[in-house]
Amino acid sequence: MAITGKISREVEIKCHRHLVYELYKHKPHHISVVDPERVEACHLISGQWGVPGAVIQWHYYHDGKKETAKEIIEEIDDELHKIVFKVIEGDILDVYNSISVIFMTKDVGDKKFVIRTIEFEKANDSIPDPTSYLDSLCGLAGNMDSHFLK
Repeated sequence: MAITGKISREVEIKCHRHLVYELYKHKPHHISVVDPERVEACHLISGQWGVPGAVIQWHYYHDGKKETAKEIIEEIDDELHKIVFKVIEGDILDVYNSISVIFMTKDVGDKKFVIRTIEFEKANDSIPDPTSYLDSLCGLAGNMDSHFLK
């Protein structure tokens, strides 16, 4: 029996949140410049940057090894600053039956946040939740903040 789950974390940022949103929406291929220790490259396979249906190939590092993931952009909501990426191929699917990664930003009072959420399905209870992937995504958000504040 498949087990579904959802993990989420907020990262407070100091830069304007629209900068981080626009980077993910229109220039994810620049993320390797922001954090080359986590992301080696990002390529547009089909479609257009920032448009639902676009397919993106990521080359990244996880737990000290190089991995790849091919994602399709399922949803973009400019009002909520939300992008939903569904993994359709890659190393992570060797462990999980399905993975969606949700990027979102929000303001709460005078504070700004990047929210990273991973929705997943695992084949059984012995498979851990993908918290190490969430840790990496949240670390990336912190490095983006530093990048934009330079």
